[in-house]
Amino acid sequence: MTDDTRITFRNAVRSKDFVLSAELFLHPETTAAMVGEQTRLLRSHVDGVLVTDNLGGKLHMSPLAAASLVIANGGDPIMQLSCRNRNRITLLAELLGAAALDVSSLLLIRGNRVPEGFEPRPPAVFDVDAAELIAMATKMKTDEGLPGLPDFYVGGLVSPHEPKPGWVPEKLERKSDAGVQFALSHISMDIPVLRAYMKHIVASGLKRRMNVFVTLAICSSADDARWLRNSLPNNRIPDDYIARLDQAADAESVAIEVCAEQLRELRDIPGIDGAHLVATRNLATIVAAIEAAGIKR
Repeated sequence: MTDDTRITFRNAVRSKDFVLSAELFLHPETTAAMVGEQTRLLRSHVDGVLVTDNLGGKLHMSPLAAASLVIANGGDPIMQLSCRNRNRITLLAELLGAAALDVSSLLLIRGNRVPEGFEPRPPAVFDVDAAELIAMATKMKTDEGLPGLPDFYVGGLVSPHEPKPGWVPEKLERKSDAGVQFALSHISMDIPVLRAYMKHIVASGLKRRMNVFVTLAICSSADDARWLRNSLPNNRIPDDYIARLDQAADAESVAIEVCAEQLRELRDIPGIDGAHLVATRNLATIVAAIEAAGIKR
């Protein structure tokens, strides 16, 4: 059972108007010392640190191990867990492990396909989908058979887009019915599209049932921005942003400036509770963008 006196992402959502999280770099070569160094860099500027689950099908240390290292270094992990390569028993085991380690926040996702070139190619499992995994974690919170009830703050992914007239957010409604408490967007840097999407989410009544956090990327080059946009169809990175990076003498500085601008804009969009920041190469750019936006933890 999580310690309610600990400063956590979940508790920050309860007490702050605008909450920040950031994503660690996890690679096959990432060590415990590297996770500690990254956590110490971010912990004074963000409320939660996302540890991914073999993001994009690319292998790295387990999110459970990474979450434990984040806690040991004074941060609060948001542990991502994917349905892609685990059956129901293994997913439950990971959730029990998260509860035992005092992980307070979860991001439960379906998971992307494993990229070409991974040999021998692992078969996808998908014993459950994201909504079913969310329901499993939610049920654990009231399971009297567990020695300590985990008070997970349960999240799922959302994909902002330009809604058509009469559009109903059925996928998000299903996740909400399963018990999701927050929605984290894919990279969403097209502010007009985001405003239109959030208008529909607020009108649907879903905002009364969950918090919404928007992901912004800090790209060290225009090529990085293009790669992110092409790597997942749900990532929204506008042409004018890429053009600014292309034309810049110092693309990284421009990316920090744009992120700071967009952080300030997000604070004024009804229904948005905070931002999640990812960097393509330099984790220090996250700290720089938060400071440039004038947001204090």
